[in-house]
Amino acid sequence: MPARNLTLACRTPQETAAFGAALADLLEPGDTLLLSGDLGTGKSHLARSLIRAHIGAAEDVPSPTFTLVQTYDTPAFEIWHADLYRLGSVQEVEELGLTEAFDTAVCLIEWPDRLGTLVPENALSIGLQPGPDDDTRQLTLAWRDARWDGKLSKWR
Repeated sequence: MPARNLTLACRTPQETAAFGAALADLLEPGDTLLLSGDLGTGKSHLARSLIRAHIGAAEDVPSPTFTLVQTYDTPAFEIWHADLYRLGSVQEVEELGLTEAFDTAVCLIEWPDRLGTLVPENALSIGLQPGPDDDTRQLTLAWRDARWDGKLSKWR
């Protein structure tokens, strides 16, 4: 299937968080989100918003920069939030157990370029780029799997 794209503008951090919370409602086990962008573009902010939508806004959701992976049990499914920035090889990704989680959990992957050939074919890529001011972000969504067509229809 040919790749599909969608570009969204978030004018404030609150709009980015609202997008993450709305997207959270559409996810199910086996969904993988690949979050890419430079340092400080909001990858962790988006992931945190999505996770809090499932476990409660008051929950502490730290960045997995040093732990590499944080897991969260929700009533519906398990969420894996991974930051692969410090990894140097695909073998290290496999050692984290991510490839198994791709099938059974919702996975949020920061720095997905470190996955190499392990990128799930059904993943949704979300690229975050700064906008014209400090708070604005442009989100570019890309996917090949037809199931994302329906899930993302409210933004098309």
